Amino acid sequence: MEIKIRRARAEDLKHILHHRLAMFEEMGFRDGAVLDRVEAVSRVYFTEAFRGGSYLGWMAEGSDGRVVGGGGIVVAGWPGYPGENHAKRAWILNMYTEPEERRCGVARRLMQEMIEWCRDEGYGSVSLHASESGRALYKSMGFRPTKEMTLKLR
Repeated sequence: MEIKIRRARAEDLKHILHHRLAMFEEMGFRDGAVLDRVEAVSRVYFTEAFRGGSYLGWMAEGSDGRVVGGGGIVVAGWPGYPGENHAKRAWILNMYTEPEERRCGVARRLMQEMIEWCRDEGYGSVSLHASESGRALYKSMGFRPTKEMTLKLR
């Protein structure tokens, strides 16, 4: 399969929102009201973050120009920590490949582009949260589990 990776544009918001909702549905979130809220909040976030430059997206297109996957990086202010030279941090998120295009290298190509961008910008590391289905790919690309913990407040 021929895959072209390009930077996302503001008009790709529909694809980014589709990817985000489909990702959560595949992880087992099925409550329509919850997903509607995720979409509404995400629409506000991505619109503002694109405008302000704190979200950078990449789209994968097939040879017919159809978007078959995508992913992005959130750049957030962050205090200094060992191994990092920036007062910010890079997080990969919103990774999604359309089911019929999986196992064709789409996600790997997207990840390579985003990792290269992080290297070019001088980041010491990049993080992500991995679904079960994504862990093997991320591990094969050198990602390792961290000591992060989460407390559910609701």
